[in-house]
Amino acid sequence: MDDVVIGIDASTTAVKAIAFARDGAELFQARETYPLSNPAPGHFEQDAEHWWAALLAALKQVADKIDASRVKAISIAHQRETFTLIDAAGKPLIPAILWLDERARPQVARLSAELGREAIRDWSGKPPDPTPALYALAWLAEHRPQALGQAVALVDVHGFFVHRLTGRLVTSTASADPLGLLDIGTGAWHPRLVEAAGLRPEQLPELVAPGAICGGLSEGIASATGLKAGIPIISGAGDGQAMGLGMGVYGAGKSYLSLGSGVVSGNYSGAVATSDAFRTLVSPTGSGFMLETVLRSGMQLVDWIVRTTGSPSAAVLEKAAIEVAAGSDGLLVMPYWAGVMSPYWDGAARGAIVGLSLDHERKHLFRAVLEGIAFEQAIATDAMEEQTGKAGAMIAAGGGTNSTLLMRIMASVLERPLLVSPVNEAAALGAAILAASAIGWFASPEEAAKAMAAAPARQVDPVEALVPTYRSRKAIYRDLYHATRDIHARLGAA
Repeated sequence: MDDVVIGIDASTTAVKAIAFARDGAELFQARETYPLSNPAPGHFEQDAEHWWAALLAALKQVADKIDASRVKAISIAHQRETFTLIDAAGKPLIPAILWLDERARPQVARLSAELGREAIRDWSGKPPDPTPALYALAWLAEHRPQALGQAVALVDVHGFFVHRLTGRLVTSTASADPLGLLDIGTGAWHPRLVEAAGLRPEQLPELVAPGAICGGLSEGIASATGLKAGIPIISGAGDGQAMGLGMGVYGAGKSYLSLGSGVVSGNYSGAVATSDAFRTLVSPTGSGFMLETVLRSGMQLVDWIVRTTGSPSAAVLEKAAIEVAAGSDGLLVMPYWAGVMSPYWDGAARGAIVGLSLDHERKHLFRAVLEGIAFEQAIATDAMEEQTGKAGAMIAAGGGTNSTLLMRIMASVLERPLLVSPVNEAAALGAAILAASAIGWFASPEEAAKAMAAAPARQVDPVEALVPTYRSRKAIYRDLYHATRDIHARLGAA
């Protein structure tokens, strides 16, 4: 009985291999971690062999727990922008450079000047920023040209895994797109961007749409894991897009909001659109695009406030902050503790706390942080919806949904209900949805998502009494970055 698909989520810290049933129910999860290296300031790397060892171990656990004859297909979601270079045998030539890496800021400036900032954005859908691999590749061309020249191929995490699992050098357009080398309009490698990265066209993997069959599981890997040889490996997507699909966002009228360490939101767009207000990504269904915003400091900023103020826990601070009036008694927080991506793309930006007085306590600061995160998200959502129209539903997930106060503030600032997804492993489920569609369980990824993405567990409505206050505070917050930008720039240069 072949009634199981495996969704893989290869994140920054671990590989998860999760067996899902046809209705999207999670049957078993295996998780294997790997280390992260920070060999120099701003450099973040991993050994791709660690990814591979973790994947094999996780797949073997699933095969041991779930009768291998039941597994019908495997698909992959993964940390985006991360890449390595491989030789003819598929061995990594360099440590993988992660999406977190910031070594290539000089290359961002150089390529923006040489090619034109707007041209790069409109070709790739990504405003220039160190996150896409384009700039780290240009760094390699300058600092390690021998490794770049000798490489048989550039591979993202998806391409690395598919090559090891099937022997084919192929990746998904929804996986390769975040590298910053694709023409967002055509879904093909962009010659000017490839050249700017220092690559040759023959060093690039074959591209297929998400949900395509990349090949069958090889005999050797089947023997090592206990799975059946020939199981189809289905092309997946980057974890952000896959997460949206797993939350049930796959077409017009829906958006997602992930309240994790960072805050990521996405709206579906049927037509290509580029702007500094968002990043444009290939949709995981292969039809249309996802417009995405990222706030680097989300719940990790909440954790920072707890540590810095010496509070026992976030729960204790939240209980006190609930009693603080909306507006935090005149406090306003700009949550750029880790710089800002959309809409300003300013890595030198820093957080700001405005309006402090001797009357303020840590409960005021805690509430102001939550309000700042919500104001930032509201501005990002407004910008996306200028392109897509207002979404009828915003589906939220992540650790932040456990904060009653944050959800109440967020719904009131956004002026809309938030539907809370019960799915804990949305990226892996998104991959499983693509697998289920590819093997014919459903007519399309959209139909698979309707069947497999769980209905919202609850709804959080705006508090009508808070809306006018937050509407006026948001108008003030909108000017805060511009008011502090020159100060940050001068401090950074001092």
